[in-house]
Order: sequence, then C-alpha cells, then structure tokens
Amino acid sequence: MAENREFGIVVYGATGYTGRLVCEYLNQQYGVNGDVVWAMAGRSEEKLAAVRDEMGIPTSVPMLVADASSPDSIRAMAARTQVVLTTVGPYQLYGNDLVKACAQAGTDYVDLCGEPGWMHEMINAHQETAKASGARIVFSCGFDSVPFDLGVHFLQQAAQEKLSAPLSRIKGRVRAMNGTFSGGTLASFKATMAAAAKDPELVNVLMNPFALTENFNGPEQPHGMAPIYEDDLQSWSAPFVMATINTKNIHRSNYLMGHQYGEDFSYDEMMLTGPGDNGEAMAKAIAEDKSMANDPKKPGEGPSKEERENGFYDVLFVGSNSAGDSLMASVKGDKDPGYGSTCKMIAESAVCLLKNPDMSSGGIWTPASAMGEQLIDRLQANAGLTFAME
Repeated sequence: MAENREFGIVVYGATGYTGRLVCEYLNQQYGVNGDVVWAMAGRSEEKLAAVRDEMGIPTSVPMLVADASSPDSIRAMAARTQVVLTTVGPYQLYGNDLVKACAQAGTDYVDLCGEPGWMHEMINAHQETAKASGARIVFSCGFDSVPFDLGVHFLQQAAQEKLSAPLSRIKGRVRAMNGTFSGGTLASFKATMAAAAKDPELVNVLMNPFALTENFNGPEQPHGMAPIYEDDLQSWSAPFVMATINTKNIHRSNYLMGHQYGEDFSYDEMMLTGPGDNGEAMAKAIAEDKSMANDPKKPGEGPSKEERENGFYDVLFVGSNSAGDSLMASVKGDKDPGYGSTCKMIAESAVCLLKNPDMSSGGIWTPASAMGEQLIDRLQANAGLTFAME
C-alpha cells in the first residue's frame, strides 16, 4: 500500500479536456487544504500553470511534469502519490508504462479506459505484480463502466436482500441519454479499430463477453447487436455503443467477487427507442449508424459547458431468475455522461480508494468489485448520481 506519500491523488493528463474538468471538480469539492492532497501532472509545466489559472485553481496546488514517452518520469510520479488518476488515452498508446509503474510501486490507479483489448493485456502482464505490491488498479471509472457495473451490483444486492438469491438474468437498458463524445473517446475507439485490423486475435477478445475473466467462460450471452422488440418493456431496443466494454467489466466483477451473481449469469445492454413504427425506425437507424468512425473531432475537443450542464442519462436494469421473480432498478446522472458526469465519477473513484486503504487488496479490479457500496454512497452524496429501485 502506498501510505505516507507526498500526495493523495495526482491527476495525470490535467491539461486535457477531461483532465481539466477533473481538476475543477476536485478543487470545488475538496479544496486544497483539506484531507485530499492532490496535484496536477502533465507534459508541460507551462500548460499546467495555464490550465490551473484558467480553471481558477489556487497556485498552491502542486504541478508535476510527467510524459508517457519518458518511463523514468512516469515511475517518479507513481512513487510520489497514493493514487494516480489518469485521463491520458488512448491507453493502448500511452498507458503501458504507467500501469506497470503503479503495479510495481504499490500505487493505486484509476482510469477511463474503454479499450478491452488493452485491459486484457494489462491483466495478463501486471495482475500478479499488483497483488504482491498492494496496488489496486481499477480500469473504466467513467461512464464506461461505473453506472452499469454499479447498477448491476446495486440490483443484485437488492435481490440478495429480497429474494436471498442472485438474479441470473439482467438487462441493462439506456432509457434516455443526452450527451456527446469528445475527441479523446473517438481516438480510443479508432485506435482499437486500427489495432484489431492488424491483429485477428484482438478481434476475438473484442467479441468475447468473458475476455476479462481469465480462465472462466460462462454461458452464451445475448449479443445485443441487432434491433429487437421487447414485450416486457413494450419497446424496441437498439444496439448500444458501449455494451462491448460494459458487459466485459460486469462479467469480470462477477468473476472477481466469487460469482456472487452466479456462474450462469447472463447480461446484455441496449438502448430503448420506444414502441411502434417510430421505435422500430429509430432502432434500425441506430444499428446502422457509423458516425463514430468518421467523426472529425480530435483529442482535447468536447462538448461546451452548456452542453455538459444540459446533459443527463437514465439507465434501467431489469432482472429476473428461473423462479419467475423480477426486480428493476435505475441509475441516473445529472450531467452529460461522457464528461460532466465522468469527471465526477473518476474523481470520486480516486477519493474512494484514497479514503479506504483497506477496502480491497492488490490486483486489477473493476469499480464494483473494488469499491461497491462505498463508491455508490460517494456518487450519490457528491456526484449527482441516483441509484433507486423501481
């Protein structure tokens, strides 16, 4: 465990689009003289100072120069803090040395990764090192996959209380969402597609819902890749762009928690588009949409403050078991999912690890398996998320 370090949290990538929002949130929520000692890190001290001034952050917040192209600077940063919060993606291009450094130094780590091929690689390479050092490495601490991973966990906890058994089938359904992708998200998507084109084995990882559960393979899963009409919800459903990463993380959570959801657990994720001809037409249009691959936005670009403030999301989780029981829960967020809400989710994930050093042991985790109820409580108290039974 990384105790008695100079900093509690270092935000690496503080000059990037999401990194600045994280720093703004930490400053507003935790200040600079409280029990969360945090610092800003990036490639250029000049740019760090400019962002610090632009975001109204006091000059007493320290700045560290670290660059993904300099492993020595990455190791030095990891050695000075208890938690590294990194927004520097695509992680498959810029994240290898940082995960390695944190795993070796016993430094906790959170990121916004939605790149399952890279995560699979990092688990294989650094899981044992992190276990030995006590480093808690937690991928996917933003919109992918916190609301989904914790939403399933929340509903399964309710099932244990009400039914004394887990739900063997859960459907995650995005009921409503208003938000846009930033250039960083698009860069990660394009990097993954480019890597898959060169490596056929990566395609298998991307297609396999159990790609992150090491030696465990569960039952065949619903693929969620084509529009369907769902009688129980009286709505058409369309493929959801983040399902391929969220489903893998949820199955990994189940695996890491000793199959609390059952070894026969089945999960898929789609978007509700409504009933009738309009719902069907919208579901088909979403299924055929290829705009992400052609979006011109570059890293560092993203929605305006007004767009972030006006954004929201509402995800429904519908659970059932073989006995015919059913339960439903929802997770809602008060800002646009990718940025306004994501910056709060990753910041609270880092603070949750910092304030709960004994919450989980060393290893490579998911948000639900590492932080569970503690993170749900923090997100509801501070970050504008609500978890509720329906």
